[in-house]
Amino acid sequence: MESASLPVSRRTEDIALDLLKFVAGHANIGRTSSASTGFGLPTSTKPEDQIDHLLELYARCRQAVEAPAGK
Repeated sequence: MESASLPVSRRTEDIALDLLKFVAGHANIGRTSSASTGFGLPTSTKPEDQIDHLLELYARCRQAVEAPAGK
């Protein structure tokens, strides 16, 4: 039985995008609906503000992925 070969390396941009999707999904960032229980972060009604938050989060994800492993 042969095992499927895994990609040797991925671009840091792709890894950062996957991290962004994970964090945004778990933190409900970019969602238009508010929390039904009243708990959680208030969401902005402006799409531009949501886009700004996502871009800032992507930049932070890239910094985390590109940081040296020792830090």
